Amino acid sequence: MPVSIGATQESSFANPIGLLTDCHRRIERFLEVLVRVATEAREGSLSAEHRHAMEAALSYFDRAAPMHTADEEEDLFPELRRVDRPDIEQIVARVSRLESEHSIATAWHHEVHEIGERWLRQDYLLPHEAAELKRVLTSLTELYRGHIAVEENEIFPVAEEALSAFEKEAIGRRMALRRGAGFIVGSPNMEHA
Repeated sequence: MPVSIGATQESSFANPIGLLTDCHRRIERFLEVLVRVATEAREGSLSAEHRHAMEAALSYFDRAAPMHTADEEEDLFPELRRVDRPDIEQIVARVSRLESEHSIATAWHHEVHEIGERWLRQDYLLPHEAAELKRVLTSLTELYRGHIAVEENEIFPVAEEALSAFEKEAIGRRMALRRGAGFIVGSPNMEHA
C-alpha cells in the first residue's frame, strides 16, 4: 500500500481547472487508503505499512485538502459568479450546494483525523470507534462521489469555457500563492493539493 503525497502531477498552476481535477484524483486515492486501512486492520494493531498509509492520508487531508477547498471557494466559484451569462446561471447556482458539501466534508475529515490520530497513538481502537470511523469514511466516499461528478461534469467545463485566459491565470496564480509555490506559465509546480 505505498502512498506518497507529492505524486507527479499532470497539470500546472497555469491550468488551474486541470489542477483541481488532479486534486480530485488525490482525494479519491487518499480516501481509498483510509478505507483500506480501516477495513484491513479493523480496530487492531497497525502494521508498519498501515501506519505509514494512515499517516500519509491523514496528513494529506489535514494539509492539502483545505487548500483545494479554498481554491474552489475563494477563487474558482467567485469568478464563476461574476460571469454574467444567462446560459450558465443554473450551473453557477449549484455552487452554493457544493460549498455546503465542503463544510460537511470538513467536519467529517476532522472526525476521521481525531479517530485516526488516536489509533496511531494507542495502536488500537475500541469497537465503537472503529465502527464510527468506517461509517464516516463511507459517508465521505458517497459525498465525494457525487460532489466530484458535479464539479467535473458540470462546473469545470463551464469554467473552462466561460472564464477568460486572464481569469484562469489569476486563479492559478492565487492557487500557487496559497501553497507558497512559484507560478511559471506552462510548467508543473511541485507543491499542490
